[in-house]
Amino acid sequence: MFAQFVLFDGFDPLDVIAPLEVLDAGRLVTGGGVTVELVSAEGARRVPSGIPAISLDAAARLDPDRADLIVVPGAVGRLAEGPDDQRADTIPMIIARSLGTELPALLREALDSQDTTVATVCGGSLVLAMAGLIKGRCATTHLSGMDTLTATGVTAIDARVVDDGDLISGASVTSGLDLGLYLVERELGPRIANAVEKLFAHERRGTVWRNAGRNPTVAL
Repeated sequence: MFAQFVLFDGFDPLDVIAPLEVLDAGRLVTGGGVTVELVSAEGARRVPSGIPAISLDAAARLDPDRADLIVVPGAVGRLAEGPDDQRADTIPMIIARSLGTELPALLREALDSQDTTVATVCGGSLVLAMAGLIKGRCATTHLSGMDTLTATGVTAIDARVVDDGDLISGASVTSGLDLGLYLVERELGPRIANAVEKLFAHERRGTVWRNAGRNPTVAL
C-alpha cells in the first residue's frame, strides 16, 4: 500500500505524524508492505505547519494516480507572513488559503478514482467540504467544525472514525492514531493492526461508524 500524506501551509503536524507513524509501523511488521510519502500540491518543498517551530519536507507532488491512500490533515495556529490584514489567523481562513492552490483539483481526482481511498484527520474533512468535494457524503471532524460540514451539504456524524467507503474521516486531532490503526486493519488485516496496536501501546477508542445495520429506535 502506497500512502501519501498531504502537507499545506498551516497544517496540523499531529494530524500528519500520528497516522504516518502508525502506517510506517505497518511497514515494519509486514516487511515493507506499506510505503509512506509526504507530499504537497506544489511538489517537493519545505512546508510550514501552523506551529511556528515545526516544518516538514514534502518529497514530491500529490499524485492520485500513484497513491492507494491519501491522508489529508486539518489546520492549526496562525500563518504570520504578510500584512496584518492578509494574515490567516483562523482555521477556516488557513484552509481557505489552501484551496487557492491546486490541492482541490488533485483531491477531486483522488475521490473520483476507484483505486484510491482518501482519509482525513480532524479538520482535513473541512478541506474537502469547503472545496465542495464531499457533498452528500458522511464524515466527521473536530466538534467545532461539525456545523461547517453540515453547511456544505455533508452528513456530519458524531463518531471517532467514520467509514464512508473510499472516504474515511477521524474526528479530533488525537483521532489520527485511531484512524491510522483502523486503516491498517482495513487494508492489511486485523493481525497486523493488533501487532501495531501493541507496538504503540494504544487501544483504539470508539466504534467505527459505517452506514450499515439497524438504526437506533430510542434516543440516548
